[in-house]
Amino acid sequence: VQLQASGGGLVQAGGSLRLSCAASGRTLSSYFMGWFRQAPGTECEFVASISWSGTNTYDADSVKGRFTISRDNAKNTVYLQMNSLKPEDTAVYYCAATSRAYGTMGRRDHREYDYWGQGTLVTVSS
Repeated sequence: VQLQASGGGLVQAGGSLRLSCAASGRTLSSYFMGWFRQAPGTECEFVASISWSGTNTYDADSVKGRFTISRDNAKNTVYLQMNSLKPEDTAVYYCAATSRAYGTMGRRDHREYDYWGQGTLVTVSS
């Protein structure tokens, strides 16, 4: 599967952005999906993930109540709605996919994912 992330940009603190991750090559419903982010000089950080049908979602504590992950398998797309953005949310955001049937709860470890998009930059100004 190929993943294409989009929707990043420059936004003021308190603003909103919606990231999209479009999949091609295979149907998205075959994959457990996640969003990760990485700021300069930091480790790759889990943001949110969503199960195959979208029944279960998982969020990092740092984004809980502000970010929402969703998916539309008919459109082969996963979304990350980001509200109440803070300067510390500034990072390159990556979508990732795994077809592994078993993994940790929420698949919060980036090593559990096999396919990655190219990343989209989100910059939040104060």
